[in-house]
Amino acid sequence: MNKHFLGDTATLLGRSLRHIGRSPDTIITTLIVPIAFLLLFVYVFGGAVQAGPGRYVDYLLPGILLVTVASGISYTAYRLFLDMRSGIVERFQSMPIARSSVLWAHVLTSLVANLISLVVVVLVALAMGFRSGAGVLAWLAVAGIMTLFTLALTWLAVIPGLTATSVDGASAFSYPLIFLPFVSSAFVPTDSMPGPVRAFAEHQPVTSIVDAIRDLFAGHPAGGDLWIALAWCAGLLALAYGGAVAVYRRRVG
Repeated sequence: MNKHFLGDTATLLGRSLRHIGRSPDTIITTLIVPIAFLLLFVYVFGGAVQAGPGRYVDYLLPGILLVTVASGISYTAYRLFLDMRSGIVERFQSMPIARSSVLWAHVLTSLVANLISLVVVVLVALAMGFRSGAGVLAWLAVAGIMTLFTLALTWLAVIPGLTATSVDGASAFSYPLIFLPFVSSAFVPTDSMPGPVRAFAEHQPVTSIVDAIRDLFAGHPAGGDLWIALAWCAGLLALAYGGAVAVYRRRVG
């Protein structure tokens, strides 16, 4: 059964990746927002923001990485919505393939596309002066956090992809996720925020994830932030996966 599932997922993953390969503008479009934010905040607002002794691009990049993922997952919901609307998912269900392989192919496609986008954003940041004191293990830890975060948001994106009644509805859910880092430590320290806003910012997942990545990039011990970030990512992933699978079973049952 596992071999059947893996083979079916690999086949459908190849199909999805070929679609992206034929339309590279998908990745380009998702990169516009994070790169625009990176340029805007570093070169326009950076001189006025007090975010610590180092370069502002070093402080900013972890939050921009999360914005990159939030921007990219909308295409998962969009592609899944189109497959549901066109009836291709129903045709897959009539074939002797593992039922869950349809969802996993979309999720893994999102993971591959978002990892490519993240690499591009890091390269742009390096060209803008970003420097890191992180070693190999720290970079691997950052990659692990971003992989978990991407999987969590992608499974969350599956739900509107299955339930939306329009293309706009399928992709619009990502907009609040893009702006969530603005109410966190991603762009400015939370110390500068008023009381209620600061309380929310300090206890939402983005702040813990951003702070952990920032410490890893700087070569500092991540400490408690790393474990809190991993707990947030794992918890969100479990909830999103469970919800997505439950909705999928109802839709195709």
